[in-house]
Amino acid sequence: MKIRSVLIGLLHASNAVAQLSGTQLLEPNPDFSAKMVAGIDRFALQLIEKSKDTRKPTREKLKAIIGLVDERLPIKALEFVGDTDAPALLAETVTARLFRVRWPVLDGVHGEGIFIQPKEKAVARVIYIPDADTEPEKLANDAMLAYSGCEIVIPALISRGSEYSTNDKFGLKTNIPHREWIYRQSFELGRHIIGYEVQKVLSLMDYFSAQKEQLPLLVAGFGEGGLIALYSGAIDTRISSVYVWGYFSPREGVWAEPIYRNVFGLLRDFGDAEIASLIAPRHLVIQNHGFPNVPGPPAAKPGERAIAAPGRIFKPMLEAVQAEIARATPGDWLKLCTEEHGLKEVVAHLLPSEVAEKIVKCIEPIMPQKNEQRVASDPTRQQRMVRELGAYTQRLLVISEIERNELFWKKLPLKPVADYEKHTASERDRFWGEVIGRLPNPDLPMNVKSRLVRETDKLAIYEVTLDVWQDVFAWGWLCLPKDLKPGERRPIVVCQHGLESIPEDVFNDDPQSKAFAPYKAFALRLAEQGYVTFAPHNPYRGKDAFRTLQRKLNPLGLTLYSVINGQHQRILEWLKAQPFTHSDKIAFYGLSYGGKSAMRTPAVLTDYCLSICSGDFNEWVRKCVSTEMPMSYIATGEYEIWEWNMGRTFNYAEMAALIAPRPFMVERGHNDGVGSDEWVNYEFAKVRRLYNKLLIGDRATIEHFDGPHTINGVGSFQFLKENLGR
Repeated sequence: MKIRSVLIGLLHASNAVAQLSGTQLLEPNPDFSAKMVAGIDRFALQLIEKSKDTRKPTREKLKAIIGLVDERLPIKALEFVGDTDAPALLAETVTARLFRVRWPVLDGVHGEGIFIQPKEKAVARVIYIPDADTEPEKLANDAMLAYSGCEIVIPALISRGSEYSTNDKFGLKTNIPHREWIYRQSFELGRHIIGYEVQKVLSLMDYFSAQKEQLPLLVAGFGEGGLIALYSGAIDTRISSVYVWGYFSPREGVWAEPIYRNVFGLLRDFGDAEIASLIAPRHLVIQNHGFPNVPGPPAAKPGERAIAAPGRIFKPMLEAVQAEIARATPGDWLKLCTEEHGLKEVVAHLLPSEVAEKIVKCIEPIMPQKNEQRVASDPTRQQRMVRELGAYTQRLLVISEIERNELFWKKLPLKPVADYEKHTASERDRFWGEVIGRLPNPDLPMNVKSRLVRETDKLAIYEVTLDVWQDVFAWGWLCLPKDLKPGERRPIVVCQHGLESIPEDVFNDDPQSKAFAPYKAFALRLAEQGYVTFAPHNPYRGKDAFRTLQRKLNPLGLTLYSVINGQHQRILEWLKAQPFTHSDKIAFYGLSYGGKSAMRTPAVLTDYCLSICSGDFNEWVRKCVSTEMPMSYIATGEYEIWEWNMGRTFNYAEMAALIAPRPFMVERGHNDGVGSDEWVNYEFAKVRRLYNKLLIGDRATIEHFDGPHTINGVGSFQFLKENLGR
């Protein structure tokens, strides 16, 4: 059957009808895939807008979504660092000394920066956080800080450069910003670059809070430092006041900002207004000035992979900032300043009047001078900081398996199977609700439409659409054997395509076509064996068009599979109602991204009676997090792939456990570059053990074949025959 012809293999007179019984006639569409992605986009943006009406911010929620879960190390003192090349004492003025310092934060992770120590008694303490692309030394060279009379720490942030987003062992160089490099490793493990940076600030708070003399403590920041200052002030009530400039704005467009600002679940409960509200009644100044201009990730240099996620930062309109502040229920605690507002007004709002007067009196005579001595930047600090956080996160990869064992495996009742199923029902709810993200059940009438698109002497193929939610529909190709007798019910195999494919690709039997090599027309071959097959379209097609769907859904605590699983709910509802369907024999079989679906969709939708994962089963968490695996997603352009906190909750073995006791199979080519046999087998061994412990070992199997990333269709077809009865 040549897929591009209108009617292919028409060997006998047609006995198919133009549309399925009980459906409306479907008008052809040149690109249902693009229409689906565009509809989901509108759906997601509507959800984002509605989220403003239901937010309930708390500090605990904020800490959870930025991964503030690790216990900080005790800090007894700031460590003054230096050697003959970089002495700790960097500069000295008539009023202050400047030191290079570091302090412990997490195991193997330090904060680093500049400490300005006044020679006289300090009037206040300040943590002054620069933008990610501003070295602390640049701020330290401002005479205003050295003469302020304040004890000041200027911490360094992970930058937007890409020099150290590399793996020298594999010769890997990328244009991924350092902040995204850490984001990619940490997101899957329930940590975040934002959380790591906040930890460094809170560590300083631990130190200052332990001092004998307590002074007003201001946290200030601009650009990315403004983000960290705002979050730190919202979380830690020991902070007296907060000054943010170059950051505050409506956050409903966070999906278009750099991906290292992507926080799972942020917009469910927080915009910048809600975060600011957690600072009240402590004082906060927002200054609409100093926004960094970030048009996108760094341009790839020769030899670098251009794989960084898109995203930009620009200055918002003043009216937008004012509207966001209005949502924060402003009062005397909150002040908006523009570029015209001077230092006196800012300081007067942030600190007690007597302290503010002293500071202004100290710095007015020397403004706008520079320090008498220039402080040179530390050329080794950024590499050290990136490597420390990378090493820490890689250690968490090992710990995450221990966490999953404690949280999941040790709590499983293995006998009898009924008790196991009862227990895993709650685990399934946790997976769907907290990890995948669950939307309400489909709420529109199905409005089923269909049309005949292909037929042979043995088969008729129909294109079908079903409404799911407003702007969201399901679409697929249904293949019916023509020898179906009236009243006869057949098993159905749902055949799921992979990345950038469409339903017709799994029917394409043209050996010269691009689709044939991976799919081998498996939906067509199975239909020829007498199964009804259905090939749904999953909306992972269109490159950035679909990848930004994940970016829009994540801040709502949702993922692309929140939508996909809703579409499959509707598909199953319709298939089960058809007169030709054996309703308890609907199987799922997917390749590649379709194999990813084979783990996440049958795990929550129990109407799928079995699942076959082809070309995807893996030690998934390791593949997403490890910087030591050549096939890791850390080194690819698939920036939508990470799922928040998956590593601490559900790897592929745990997802397979949610499919159990239903039959489960893995199809694995030895030459499939998406993983290695060793790691695939390592993860599958847990599945094998589970099924054996449940005394249903014959329901779980893995087939290895000597081939690439493709449907093999040998052991899997036999598996279907054994479990579906054909």
